[in-house]
Amino acid sequence: MQYAVRNISRDIINKRQIVEVPGSKSITARALLISALADGQSVLYGGQLSDDCATFIQAVRALGIRVEECGGGIKVEGCGGTLPVSSGEIYVGSAGTAARFITALCALQKGRFTLSSSPQMMCRPQRPLIEALTALGARFEFLGEEYCFPFIVEGTDEPEDEVTVNIEKSSQFLSALLMSAVCAKKPLTIRTVGSHGMEYVRMTLDMMWSFGVTVGEDRDSYTVFGAYEPKRYDIEPDISAACYFYAMNKILGTEISVRGVMKHTMQGDAKFIEILKDFDGGEMDMSAFSDQALTMAAIAPYLSAPTKIVGVKHIRGQECDRIKAIVKNLTALGVPCEEFDDGVKIYPAQPHAAHIDTFGDHRVAMSFAVTGLRCDGLVIDNAEVCSKTFKEYFDVLDDLIERLTAD
Repeated sequence: MQYAVRNISRDIINKRQIVEVPGSKSITARALLISALADGQSVLYGGQLSDDCATFIQAVRALGIRVEECGGGIKVEGCGGTLPVSSGEIYVGSAGTAARFITALCALQKGRFTLSSSPQMMCRPQRPLIEALTALGARFEFLGEEYCFPFIVEGTDEPEDEVTVNIEKSSQFLSALLMSAVCAKKPLTIRTVGSHGMEYVRMTLDMMWSFGVTVGEDRDSYTVFGAYEPKRYDIEPDISAACYFYAMNKILGTEISVRGVMKHTMQGDAKFIEILKDFDGGEMDMSAFSDQALTMAAIAPYLSAPTKIVGVKHIRGQECDRIKAIVKNLTALGVPCEEFDDGVKIYPAQPHAAHIDTFGDHRVAMSFAVTGLRCDGLVIDNAEVCSKTFKEYFDVLDDLIERLTAD
């Protein structure tokens, strides 16, 4: 599907608007896993039902956990830390959360599980997590390239007492180990090497505490105690999705807000919204909220001074090489830019008509749609990829455009 973005920069009449976005993908995935391990029934409200989260739900069901949609919520019958099955075939698609979280869960259970993924996920890093799980006592049999999907994991229910994991490439490795550590049924200590996306680790710790598990912290070491208790849990709106609409304010002079977004949130991308208010070019280290590197790149041509995005080398290994995607699409739009190992520099320029190559990446599609609101002839190719995290994005955008320009 192609989506032709409408240039509305000269047509805005009603600047103040409110939009709604789905629940946080990151929180939904964590809540699903924790609820699956709790001893009893939990109900999750406001959860996201995008492709990634639907894949996560199917993966949890494949492990014998009952998950049902009911009355606007997601009902999860937890297993108390021991899965009701000792084998299964689990597909994690292109969902990074499912890939890392489900792998750790299977490795800390007695059983033999076959995990497969989309071709895209086969290229994303898994080795540090697999090495840590192997050190705990799990065994892996790779069905293709070593340390990549697909593989068979033979789990252990008697893991070692401590393990070290390298999180330079992804904090999801640490979050995966933390959440499933309760399966050991004893205190388990996880030591870390490196640092990456620690706001997401803080989110994990906050949610574990909310479901009754204690995590002792000592510098780069975490010790997990206790078991999860079932509960009713409300999921925040997805700040990553909300950021696109706040970015529109920066280039259109609008006053768009997202319903339910609060100043105090567990989601690290909220920092981007705050920084954006006074930013008009310069250098921005986006390592703490790298999902917004594409959003920043999409509006950078309209800022007063060149914008240099740094600290995001790891986004080369996400759904696509996002730095190359930025450079290719900005170049197609006639915007001068320079590529670096860990980022990109973008110069002010008026974009012209072009087709955007999404590279199968939802964030490329959603970010560059923002660019098109202030230039003529921008078309998003394969716009349907946004269903990975925000299925209704272009419907929401169409409705917002209608309200912004209604006479």
